[in-house]
Amino acid sequence: MDASKAAEQNRLWNVDVAARYDTPGMGMFAPEVVEPTVRRLAELADGGHALEFAIGTGRVAVPLSECGVDVSGIELSTAMIDQLRTKVDEDKIPVVNGDMATTRAPGEFALVYLVFNTIANLLTQEEQVECFRNAARHLSPGGRFVIELWVPELRRLPPGLPATVGIADPGYILLDTYDVLQQHVVSHHFHFGEGTDAELHRTPHRYIWPAELDLMAQLAGFTLEARHADWAGTPFTAESTSHVSVYRLP
Repeated sequence: MDASKAAEQNRLWNVDVAARYDTPGMGMFAPEVVEPTVRRLAELADGGHALEFAIGTGRVAVPLSECGVDVSGIELSTAMIDQLRTKVDEDKIPVVNGDMATTRAPGEFALVYLVFNTIANLLTQEEQVECFRNAARHLSPGGRFVIELWVPELRRLPPGLPATVGIADPGYILLDTYDVLQQHVVSHHFHFGEGTDAELHRTPHRYIWPAELDLMAQLAGFTLEARHADWAGTPFTAESTSHVSVYRLP
């Protein structure tokens, strides 16, 4: 990722976003979301070291570390790293500031993982392929690369319209706009307070079909070991809205 793209990502994931990112006990921080994730990752690490790409504020890394797994991270946003440091210090969870497609963290790992759709933050196919190759560079033989990713919801697009409503809660609306030619989607997050004003935060993504993801894995030397609809191991079907895919090196 070049300097201009890195600067744009730091603008998106800035101090204000990092400060309100954590929602302890709720949303993606709810125990029923975090605990199955941590349990499955601990199983896949199998006593080895784990590396989280785009570690963020440590939503998964902190409880995984508390389970006894040695965790390191790579994170592009300095604001997110600063927020993580309010929870654990560098000795407990070391983090390298950089791009998950190219940055090298010291050491060799049994597990590299990417959660909550974060590979889609890389906005080109080339960068996403490089992310797989970077994971392979960090892994010991037989190591695993795990990705949690949503299935593109193109079937929900109204005829002739480029947008879907993902969430419509009293204080929050999520609207996704699609560019199906470029495989790009922009998530528009509208947050409402007590008055008439609303706050808008946009995040761009490049969506990936499962079959395309598998081809990226093959280019980096991985084979698909398992795919489920969630961290609890629910079977993946044509109706699944997300998947947890486990890739393995020889």
